[in-house]
Amino acid sequence: MSPSEKTNRYTEISQKYGDPWIWGIYIMLLIISIVESYSASSREIAAQGIYMPIIKQCIFLGLGAACVIGLQRVDYNRQAFLYAMIPGLAVVTVFSLVYVMFFGEVINGARRAMTIVPGVTLQPAELAKLSIVTILSYIFAKSQKNQDISTNGLVAAALVVALYGGLMIRSGLTNTLLLIAISGSMLLIGGARFKKIGILMAFFLVMFGFFFIIKSNNDKKEEIFKDTQKEIMATTGVGGVVVEELPSSGSDSRKEGDRLRSGTWKNRVREWWNSDSLVYRPITAKNQQEMFSRMAQANGGIARFGVGKSRECSRLPLAFSDYIYSIIVEEWGFVGGIFVMLLYLSLLGRAAMIVRRSKRVLPSLLVIGMASFITFQALFHMAINVGVFPVSGQPLPLISKGGTSILVISVAFGVMLSVSRTIANYGNKKNKAEETPIIEGLDAENPTEIPVRNVWK
Repeated sequence: MSPSEKTNRYTEISQKYGDPWIWGIYIMLLIISIVESYSASSREIAAQGIYMPIIKQCIFLGLGAACVIGLQRVDYNRQAFLYAMIPGLAVVTVFSLVYVMFFGEVINGARRAMTIVPGVTLQPAELAKLSIVTILSYIFAKSQKNQDISTNGLVAAALVVALYGGLMIRSGLTNTLLLIAISGSMLLIGGARFKKIGILMAFFLVMFGFFFIIKSNNDKKEEIFKDTQKEIMATTGVGGVVVEELPSSGSDSRKEGDRLRSGTWKNRVREWWNSDSLVYRPITAKNQQEMFSRMAQANGGIARFGVGKSRECSRLPLAFSDYIYSIIVEEWGFVGGIFVMLLYLSLLGRAAMIVRRSKRVLPSLLVIGMASFITFQALFHMAINVGVFPVSGQPLPLISKGGTSILVISVAFGVMLSVSRTIANYGNKKNKAEETPIIEGLDAENPTEIPVRNVWK
């Protein structure tokens, strides 16, 4: 097949189904997910049976694939689609985050989920990552001024990120940091000057510092009050009878979930800072995740083909979700771990190539925002697993188990494919969507457009 025929074939596929490279990355991640999630599920197999873990994972992956196929066929310019993805998703996200703050299910010491129906839960923090991309895309597209983001747009974006970060602070510190990373990447594509980006990042750091100091002091006061109450109960009784300390009730975990766990964050950072001596420490309940994850990675060596031969998956807590990358490295070695990392980085690179061909800023922000969300989350997960970041829960996109995460990531892939398909049809007489502004104010030009011939390929 000649180069021109390959180009024509590539263009036909892109116009009909969306970018083939994104499809290739998505399918590869699905394959890895099925293989590794089952391999890392020895604990679940002991409780649920041999086939139930893989059946559940395949069900969620199937639902996610249906979302991808459906969304890639939808023109992102449709008003119904934009209203559902921007204000509609924002309302659902904020409502669910507020609900979880007060009534959510406590998972690993923090309120993280809400029960939809018995046996089915929703983690609003995953929705928030998707919602922040669509909201910021709308704000930055509306506030374009002389190929720059206006001050009003910057303030609006800061308020949105601060609101979402405040509502998500109970569900984990890394989720808030992830929002900041996503917003920073979108600011770059939106054309914001480096001075404005620096001011916004400084604002986030100052606000987080004040918030952390206040909560740390409140937690100390709460600990002192709690210890004082215990001393009174242990030393004082009616009629000279000593009142013993009451055993912890089932509501203690819910009370623990109401706290922001600033002490937990500080302990994790302290442990991470001193992790160079981890090899000399005994394995305890507090450090078993770090210890067993490092052992798993050490077993992998440089290169290995040991699918299903993980030794640490039966001992490593949350091996099928928060620490699945360690199992991948154990079974595939350093080379396999690098390959998975390059899959996510290539997604971000491919999104950048698509952005270069878009004439408008809205689709550019949607594509780069979704790709940044997926890639940053993957890098956070890997950094936690290898010890670069302190311990925290963050799933590996599409590979870790978790229904909410899989469906949200699938929607992100669907949006990217929808936008790439529309851009590929630019200039095609059958599709003028890229030229037609649907909602007033969202037709701003892409400040990063580089109309180089064949750059799309």
